[in-house]
Amino acid sequence: MLDAVRRFIEEHDLFSIENDPILVAVSGGLDSVVLLDILHRLRVQVAVAHCHFGLRGEDADADEQFVRKLAKQYGLPYFAEFFRTKEFAEQEGISTQMAARLLRYRWFEEVREREQLAAIATAHHQRDQAETMILNLTHGTGLAGLHGIQVKNGHVVRPLLGLGRDDLHDYLVERGLRWREDDSNDSPVYQRNLLRHEVLPVLREINPNLDQTMAATAERVGGAEEIVRRYVEDTAAQARRDEDEVTYLNISTLQKTAATTLVLHELLRPFGFSWPVVKDIVAAFGGESGRRFDSPTHRLVKDREHLVITPRRTSQYGTFQLVAGQTDLLADGMRLKAELHDDAKHFIIPRSKSTAALDADKLKFPLTLRRWQEGDWFMPLGMKGKKLLSDFLIDQKVPLNLKDEVRVLTSADGKICWVVGWRVDDRFKVEDATERVLTVQRM
Repeated sequence: MLDAVRRFIEEHDLFSIENDPILVAVSGGLDSVVLLDILHRLRVQVAVAHCHFGLRGEDADADEQFVRKLAKQYGLPYFAEFFRTKEFAEQEGISTQMAARLLRYRWFEEVREREQLAAIATAHHQRDQAETMILNLTHGTGLAGLHGIQVKNGHVVRPLLGLGRDDLHDYLVERGLRWREDDSNDSPVYQRNLLRHEVLPVLREINPNLDQTMAATAERVGGAEEIVRRYVEDTAAQARRDEDEVTYLNISTLQKTAATTLVLHELLRPFGFSWPVVKDIVAAFGGESGRRFDSPTHRLVKDREHLVITPRRTSQYGTFQLVAGQTDLLADGMRLKAELHDDAKHFIIPRSKSTAALDADKLKFPLTLRRWQEGDWFMPLGMKGKKLLSDFLIDQKVPLNLKDEVRVLTSADGKICWVVGWRVDDRFKVEDATERVLTVQRM
């Protein structure tokens, strides 16, 4: 078993067994216990991660305690996170299972980056692969769904995907390993369990080697997907432009592609847009600007010649203050860096929209960062008169979903000194008489 997993890791270039530190997702179930033991015996540098979703009461508490002890038994670093999964699902309007998945992988990546680990290993195997493919086919899917679970997806790797569930069970018995059984795995409430216990046994009567057959099919479909991926990449090189957290797709370029809906679906798949929604987007190509489409994670707006895609915020910006002398302000993902320059005569004004140069002596602290509001006005740099911010954003042809993200920095007297990332207010500009300059940069 060890040799088989080693060969699989090397064949698919998942990570370096000798050199790369790995975060292993361990639920306490049979599969993840086997994965942890195998990687430990292969002398991989391992850290253990466990998710408590707050869904199964005392059983979930016992799972966490079991995994904690297991990590201690192996002498490994241990990380655990407790999620309010149902609250998050309700807030985002998604299923509990989808919420758990989003929370889980988001947190895994946070731990991986913080601890400087090379990859995140999960315990998916051939039976999981077969279940996923058939479940995707039942719901309707494209090439991505037909190849099922990927061996490597970004930093997530599946070292056991070449093995069957029986292989893992035999290994566990041979090693005398203990594990925790999740009762929810038998509940018919979940579609995967219904498929696992009612549908797949019938299919295995037709083909006893169903798991291996589905794995081979996934490999062939993966090859076909690679051909499509290269065509999509060529299209993206011509149609796509990325700026900060905003993605623009040129509609005219998309319309010239073969199978436009399929190509656009592949381009939008990382943003979570479903096939029916993509069909509606294509149908809106010739319509008026402003049509909005949402996925669980992103918002897309049809704006003149482009599709404009931005993340949907899971938390809303509030009001944040920058006091005199403070150099950093972090506001729900937006970071501002402030720097005071005492010698204005030798100061060169930055040309970047991401940096504001302000006359420090005209400012009144604390400065406030907040959302723009209807009725807000300012004096755009180069103008002497007032202008409603809403009109300014229209003049700048700011798409609807980007308008929602616009923030203003105000002086303590309420005057807008900077429309962040767009324009400084003329009243706070750097002039010949300016003695000190405050630069504020959006990082």
